Amino acid sequence: MWGYSNKRGVFFPADPQLNTIFARTHIPCGMLYGMQEHIWEREYRKPKLVTGGNEPQASVKEFLRWIRRGEPGNDGDLAKSGLGPKRLPFPLEKISILDLGCGNGKNSNYICTLDISNRAVGIDISETALNEARAQAYGMEVEEQSQYFKHSIGEKLPFPDASFDIALDVTSSNSLNEKERATYLAEVHRALKPGGYLFVRALCKDGDANAQNLIKMNPGPEKDTYILPGLGLTERVFSKEDFSWVYAGAGFDILYLDKETHYTKFAGRSYKRNFWIAYLQKKQRS
Repeated sequence: MWGYSNKRGVFFPADPQLNTIFARTHIPCGMLYGMQEHIWEREYRKPKLVTGGNEPQASVKEFLRWIRRGEPGNDGDLAKSGLGPKRLPFPLEKISILDLGCGNGKNSNYICTLDISNRAVGIDISETALNEARAQAYGMEVEEQSQYFKHSIGEKLPFPDASFDIALDVTSSNSLNEKERATYLAEVHRALKPGGYLFVRALCKDGDANAQNLIKMNPGPEKDTYILPGLGLTERVFSKEDFSWVYAGAGFDILYLDKETHYTKFAGRSYKRNFWIAYLQKKQRS
């Protein structure tokens, strides 16, 4: 038995702890979205950077294969070297997912299709994105396994401690300021179960001449931030040293860390962008 629907059609999972999460049909948003909220709403209505579609991110699918197979890490240095510690396989069934800055829900909806017992909660500050996520979930027949609502990932999360097996941050936290980032790190750590996984795709400063030029020509208000011309969006890029320091300091073991390069079209031009791909795990209490 995986759960039931009440008279209003709201799905409640069988897991008593997740009942608290899925029972929330509306959760009030705070006021710390800053000026980024209307920028993201505009971006989802008329995309310049955001990629749509139902296909999950390739890097997310690879991460899922990695934890399912129980592959070794790369000790943060040697990509796919197989030199890291051996881990136990992590079956992708009966799991709970927190999709941070879920966008159109393509990653969390995909995970729901892997097993009927999987559950996903997605949060975003764009109502347009959330409507797309709900519609996509319905089209993929996973609407009873997922719930999407408006909330900033830079605010306290309305979930009990140790609620989720996996959290996804697919280039979502790059627009947080440092105060919001501290809240995001503490809250994700709290909401994950002991040994739970955090996938992060973050903007990379190392070897990215475009990012370094933007920091110089369009600097943001904080360290290693810039303001994207034409969008007004503030983004944070990380050196490898900074990324490791921030996430390890927040209570996560870095199991895998590698850099990947993509090209993004913006205003009719193609720009190189580097990203960190990180597989993190909430540290077990000793």
